Amino acid sequence: MNQPRDDSLMSRFDRAGLRRFTARDAVVSVLLAAFLLVLFEGHSVLRAGERMNPGVGRTAVVAVGHPSSWIADRLPLASLADKTTAWLSPDPSLDGGGFDEPSAVAVGGSIPAVTPEAFSPQAIGAKPHRRRLKKLLVTGDSMSMPLDSVLAKRLVDKQVDVVRDAHLGSGISTTLVVDWGKLSRAQIKKHHPDAVVIFIGANDGFPIPGAGGDDVGCCSADWAALYANRVRQVANAYRQGGDARVYWITLPTPRNSARRKIARVINAAIAVGAQPWASQVHVIDTVPIFTPGDAYRDAMTVDGKDTIVRQADGIHLNDAGSTLLATEVLRAIEGDFVL
Repeated sequence: MNQPRDDSLMSRFDRAGLRRFTARDAVVSVLLAAFLLVLFEGHSVLRAGERMNPGVGRTAVVAVGHPSSWIADRLPLASLADKTTAWLSPDPSLDGGGFDEPSAVAVGGSIPAVTPEAFSPQAIGAKPHRRRLKKLLVTGDSMSMPLDSVLAKRLVDKQVDVVRDAHLGSGISTTLVVDWGKLSRAQIKKHHPDAVVIFIGANDGFPIPGAGGDDVGCCSADWAALYANRVRQVANAYRQGGDARVYWITLPTPRNSARRKIARVINAAIAVGAQPWASQVHVIDTVPIFTPGDAYRDAMTVDGKDTIVRQADGIHLNDAGSTLLATEVLRAIEGDFVL
């Protein structure tokens, strides 16, 4: 009777006398490997089990993982294995230290600390604490007119004291007419407003003294940084340590191309200057409202009608434009105050 053919070719080991391991040997080998795994990588068993999908298999692996992790905690073998095999997969060399603690950053650190004031309630989905608005200061250069009178008329029935304090011909980049770093503090000391609306920039673009005392001309990044620092100083005065709210209005794109370049840098600087106190200093961007895409236009559709919203100089808003802007300002104010 013919023997069945063995296509596995495993018999060649028997013929050569090379097969020396039994099934018992295999079981012992598996148990030895498991024992060594527990000793050297006990934590890995538990981690692997915790990452498995729920089921009988996960339950069994986690059950074994807990005691193996307990054993690994009490033996130095895992650390020894890591050091011995580290050359197989070396970690990259990372110089310069890790993240500093906020306290270390705030005290003498080169990186400004981020504080909770940098997050507006709306940005993080929190409910703002709204209180009664009693006094509003509307200030700036000629850009703040006639916005100030429109706001005063809209708030007269709300029992809000609106202080109008425009300084024509002034600017953040120049102190020839008035120093806004000093003026802002004087305004707060005199009026103590609950909120401040500031609209300024029509006269800006002057050189600003840099760190070395030399004037930096508009409109480079260096000039923008200097302007933003001045914005930040004024905004910090107006926010009164966090007790007040500030609404800083950006410039709508002017008609003149040279003024347009200046306005663009000013608006960028305003956004950067207000960053530390987003919960207290709100930037109201007029560009999407009046000049979408940074393209100048004299008129726009208001209540279904084509309406002129700019003055003849191509810079300022007229009564219709100021009325439209007042609605946006009041919407922002109502997010912080009860009117």
